[in-house]
This record gives sequence, C-alpha cells and structure tokens, in this order.
Amino acid sequence: MEGQLHRVDVTVLPAFSLFTSAVAGNWSVTLSPDGRHAAYVSDRAGTPGVWVQPVDSELAFRIAFDEPVSEVAWSSGGGWLACQVAPGGAPRHEIWLVRPDGSDPHQVAGFGADTADNMRWLPGRPVLALTENLTDAILIDVVAGTRSKIASGDLISLCDVDPAGRSVLLRRGPRGDRRIESVPGEVICRGEQAVFSPGGGCVYARSEDGEFPALVRVAGGTTEVLAAAADAEVETFAVTADGRTAAVLWNVRGGESALSLIDLDHTGSPIPVEVPLPAPVVSGLTWSFDGSSLAFTAEGPGRPHGVWTCARDGSGLRPISAEPADPDAVHPTLEKLSAHDGLTLTGWLFTPSGPGPHPAVIWLHGGPEAQERPGHGPLFQSLVQRGIAVFAPNVRGSSGFGHTFVNADNGPLRHDAIEDVRSCVRYLRDSGIAERVGVMGRSYGGYLTLAALVTYPELFDVGIDICGMSDFATFYEHTEPWIAAAAISKYGDPVADAALLRELSPLHRIDRLRAPLLIVHGENDSNVPVIEADQVAGALAARGAPHRYLLFPGEGHELLHRTSRAEFLRATIEWLTRYLLP
Repeated sequence: MEGQLHRVDVTVLPAFSLFTSAVAGNWSVTLSPDGRHAAYVSDRAGTPGVWVQPVDSELAFRIAFDEPVSEVAWSSGGGWLACQVAPGGAPRHEIWLVRPDGSDPHQVAGFGADTADNMRWLPGRPVLALTENLTDAILIDVVAGTRSKIASGDLISLCDVDPAGRSVLLRRGPRGDRRIESVPGEVICRGEQAVFSPGGGCVYARSEDGEFPALVRVAGGTTEVLAAAADAEVETFAVTADGRTAAVLWNVRGGESALSLIDLDHTGSPIPVEVPLPAPVVSGLTWSFDGSSLAFTAEGPGRPHGVWTCARDGSGLRPISAEPADPDAVHPTLEKLSAHDGLTLTGWLFTPSGPGPHPAVIWLHGGPEAQERPGHGPLFQSLVQRGIAVFAPNVRGSSGFGHTFVNADNGPLRHDAIEDVRSCVRYLRDSGIAERVGVMGRSYGGYLTLAALVTYPELFDVGIDICGMSDFATFYEHTEPWIAAAAISKYGDPVADAALLRELSPLHRIDRLRAPLLIVHGENDSNVPVIEADQVAGALAARGAPHRYLLFPGEGHELLHRTSRAEFLRATIEWLTRYLLP
C-alpha cells in the first residue's frame, strides 16, 4: 500500500514566528479527539505543510512533506493524520498517513495517475473513507492494513458509511445535478453533503431540493427541515460524533458567513445558538471526536486565513493560529446592479481613498460555481493602495444566490454571463466610479476574461488571464478525464455541442483582442492544461500584439508556493499600473 516515500521533516517553531512576516495563511484545521491539540495546513515555511500544536500554546510542530499539502484530518482514535498531498501542485491528489509526531509516513491512495479526494475518518472507527477518480469509493482500515472498494460508478463520491456497515451514502452526478443516494436504497435528496446519525437510523443532509440549500434530517421516508432560510444558503454543516449537536455554516449577505449551533435532541423546530465570528468569511467546520470543541478557518479583508476554536456551546472563541488583522485594510462595499436582462447582480467594491473616478480592474472568480466573498486578498489591498479600484462581481453562475442563479449560465446561457461583464463595466462608468477599466480572472474567471476581451474589445484597457480556458475543444481533450466528465453539464458536450463550444471559445476570435494581455499559468496544471495558455500566447506573438507570458514551473492550477505568489503579485501590479495609471 505504500508509494514512493516523501521526505518528512519535523520542525518546532512558535506559531507566530518570523515566517509569518510575509503574511502566512493557516487553514484546513482538524482537532485531536479530546480537542486539546490541533493540526492544520500552513504555508508559513514557504510551502503548504502540516503543523501540529496544542490549542493553548504557540509552539507548533511542522510535518513538512516534499510536496504541498492541501488538507489534513485527525483520526477519531488519535493515532493518525490523513494528509492530502498535491504532487507538483497539480489537481491530482495523493493521500498519505502519518503519525501526529511526524513518524511512519506512507501513501494509501492516489497512486500513479489516480487522484484521491473527499477523505473522511469514520467516527469511532480506524477507517478512512475516500474517493478515487470520481469512480471508486474506498475504505482503508489502518489497523488491519486493508483497502477495499465498496462502491463504483461514474461521477460518484463517498459521503459516509452506516456504522453497522449495511449502507453507504454516495454523491452521484455531474456539476449542477448532484444527488445523495443511499446504497442499497433510494435517492435521499439533491445535494452534495450527507452523513449518517451515530446509530444509522437517520441521515443528515444539505438538501438542494429547494431554491436555497437547507439542512434536513431524513428518517423512515420522512424529511424534516432543521435549518433553512428564504434568502440564504446553508453552506455546510458538521454533526458531533454523539449526534446531539450540529454546527451550521450559512452564506448570507452576498457572501458573508454566519454560524449557528443546533440541538438535535430538541423536539420540534430547534432553536439555533448564534456563534460570534472573528472575520466575515468562515469555512472548514470540524468537531473534536469527544464533541467538546469546534474549529474552523476564518478570513477577512486584511486578515489572512487563520484557524480558530470555540466550546461546544459557542463560548470561549479563541485563535489557534491566526495573524492579527491589518487596521489599515480597505473593507469593500456590497454593490448591486442590473444585468442586460434585468437580473440583479452583486459585487464587492474596493475603493481607493480620495475622489473618483479611479482606474479600476474587474476581478472574475473561478468555478463558475465559486463565489466572490469579502475574504483576505493581498492583491486587492495592494491595488487599492496604488489608487486602482477593484470590483469583484458575482456574475450569473456563481454560488450563494440560489439554485436558479447558479445554473443561469449553463450551456448556451454562457453568452449571458459574458454580457454580465459588460454590465459591470457600464455600472462602474455610469456610477462615476471608474474611467479606465481592466479585467482579470483565474480558471473559469480567466476564460471569462478572455471571452469579454474578444467580445467587447472596446471596453478594456488591459487584461490578465490566469489559467483560463481558451478553447473548449482542447480543454476537453487535455484536462483530467474526471474533470471533463463533470464539466459537460456546465459547458456542454464536446461532441454534441461542438459548434456552440467553438462559438464560445475566445481563441477563435483572438484577432479581436486589443488590450495588452498578461497570461499566467502553472506548468503542471492538469485541470486547465497549459496548452490553453500556450495557444493564446502563440496567437498574440504571431500578430505582434502586446502581451507577456508568465509560466510557473513546479506549480499547478493554484500557486501554492509563497515565492510564486509573491512573483505573481509583483507582475500583476506592474502590469495593471503600467496600463491603468497615467
């Protein structure tokens, strides 16, 4: 069961060390069974690695793999950490087990060309559940040293296993059309997250059967709504191992977070307890196995990702490892505007001091099902300090605004998403916010940047494409097979919809591009393969069009090394100031 061994070093440093002077981030927190220790991912040493520390101490142990680590989970027995590793920074993941003291590292999943994701320790059992290639549900017994495939199929992901081992919860289906199934059994609901109760008598699920996701309890064919709102989404939830308390994370007010605790023993409609948050955006809820402590990641403008914990009743909130907030950070305002067809769009506006109009850049997030939220953004703060406004909209297709909105860009409706970018430019200029305007984005946002630049070339003074798709035909041909299979429901079928996809591909209209373009890509990217950037750079070079191609060796779909991110920040600021500032 072991692959090639990554070197693992253990380093002891204060959690708030000189390494954090360049604004380190901490995320993916997980607690020891008694809640007294925490493990989390941090890039304070330059590359994302695992750090372990007592909750009430700043002394942290670093378990540094040779390759970047993206996620860590502590077993309920306390003896193992499961680590998700991204070799070369690519989207393909390996799963490794290591002792909390850094000893005995060995690979258990994601061998060769396979990828392993959605890892979860089964409560009270020495068993790690995970999914490989979105086709195989795997259980790894770390005591017996066995590995078993318990389910297989197209576009599946393992959610949970009944404590008695009689039933399995699977997520099945493509993006935008996923459902939770009990195997053997029936469809529980539309959605992506579900767990069994400790006794297996019911299922808790984030149901997407309504317009806004809700937390439900399903038992004996009856569905009970535990948490729902008419204008906010249940983003995720976490249930204690004893099944008595649920932590519910809400997505409200255009992307801010709210956290509530629900007593699952309460009969009738449970009354939630609201938990005060240290920053506007929270993610990664996790309970200690004994249920005494809840931990999560929090971030905000001028506050890098930090990991926090509180008691079971929501009291005693304190940082495990978190940077102090920058008191001079610019906080955005939530703007509303109308699209060409009357649809309401929102976005976060970061405005420089002094009277406008200002030069501005539109930032387009990835996904497209991601969401722009008021989190930590060094790039945005740096641009605002230099007098450039940043508008980060949530165009149609973004999550956080209900089922209809997130699916409003599927297939041929993508033309409307491209036109949303023009609506954003008009809003900035008509409101007196901006004169000169640039556009940039990453992943799908990079695609949307290219699409806007070639569809409305007269609107933009500069552009930056970060690992964006340029031609859907080559994207489908070269991306990972499980990524391609899941993307059809969003973009279209590469065969049946070939004409539409060609029409939507910016590369076939690249001769219309007028703005100077910075192209950024990771050499090891297998999500949006580097050919997408190569062919744009080649086409612009052939025309003698102004551009720069910034390629990062050793990086994948995300820039995981802090040195790479620093170089990206420098290059981006230089490019935008050159073309947006007088």
